[in-house]
Amino acid sequence: MPLSLQIVAAMACGLGVGLYFGPAAAGLGELGRVVIQLIKAAAAPLLFLAIVNAVIRTEVGLRSAARMAAIAVFNASIALAIGLAVSNGLKPGRHLPATAFASAIDAKPPEAKPIEFAKTAAGFVPTSFFQPFVENNIIMLVFLGLLTGFAFRRVRAEQKSKGERSFESLESAAAAGLSVLEAMLRWIIRLVPLAVFGVVAKSSGEFGLAPLKGLGAYVAAGLLGLALQSLVTYQLWLKFYVGMPLRRFWSEARQPVVYAAGANSSLATLPVTLQTLERLGVSRESATLGACVGTNLNNDGIILYEAMAVLFVAQAHGIDLSLGRQFLAALSCMVAAAGIAGVPEAGFVSLSLVLATVGLPLDLLPLLLTVDWIIARGRSIVNVLSDMLTSIILDRWEGRSFQ
Repeated sequence: MPLSLQIVAAMACGLGVGLYFGPAAAGLGELGRVVIQLIKAAAAPLLFLAIVNAVIRTEVGLRSAARMAAIAVFNASIALAIGLAVSNGLKPGRHLPATAFASAIDAKPPEAKPIEFAKTAAGFVPTSFFQPFVENNIIMLVFLGLLTGFAFRRVRAEQKSKGERSFESLESAAAAGLSVLEAMLRWIIRLVPLAVFGVVAKSSGEFGLAPLKGLGAYVAAGLLGLALQSLVTYQLWLKFYVGMPLRRFWSEARQPVVYAAGANSSLATLPVTLQTLERLGVSRESATLGACVGTNLNNDGIILYEAMAVLFVAQAHGIDLSLGRQFLAALSCMVAAAGIAGVPEAGFVSLSLVLATVGLPLDLLPLLLTVDWIIARGRSIVNVLSDMLTSIILDRWEGRSFQ
């Protein structure tokens, strides 16, 4: 049975158990807490090894890489702005007050203090190799992963010049470590329906059907933001810069969009994406760079969703995030999405790290798991469209016409 159907079945069973047993079902909520703790335990080392492997294996010309990065950062910035604007404007978190639906809030709301950027930047440099893993701090993990990856490349180049090959065993070990952690995460994700059952049973047992209103607002806000990125941002690119007829683009993009919705993975959709780009007349070089190499950067769906979700969690806890903390959250979303692309349920896994970095409680995450499979399809669709658009813009930047 597909995971989405398992989650639906778990929600139905949890709802029935909660309504039947009432407050006596509250203890089942601990199932969700256990699953979130397991995800957190696997997420930090997985993010680190994903970055190390990406740096080791990616060979791109500096000029082409700079262009791709500029496009990706520009689109990601728009996605962040849309995600924050949707949450700030609609305030969906107010429909799911955490004080009502969470058993206990252990973490105190962070105090609104002015951010000293120099001091804050210095605080993101780890004092030990293990500190980022213990604290689940994304920016520290990215810094450490980049440092390790580029150091490995330097050693590899020196050993190749001397005819040595000992670096190959380290390269294989890093790739194997990433595969092991991905396998672990897949096993943990199989426990998600159990967590959903427990959380829904607890919530419905204590509060009846009231939480459904808040979850509906959460899903609506997420899908609205993703639709704006796809139907406004990307279409403006196509119409005013690329010059490609919108009818032509969407008639070809329909196949990868449908496939991404079914597979729930932009990485699994990559072969279909490349075939579609070929039919659109995009050069092989731009398609490979934008959709294959750039897959770690073109994650507008994950970035937008996390920006929206972070403010949703803050609103649910009655925490008013300052502009400085929203900027930190936006930066964390961007680097987390770039580092953890391609892993199972990447958006939800990295959201736990973003919340930890910003200092927000994680107690609502199990409840959000109940509807994440819906938003996850939207994230995957936007990520696939982002891959396609980046490839098309790169080709247009080289002077190719799509009239």
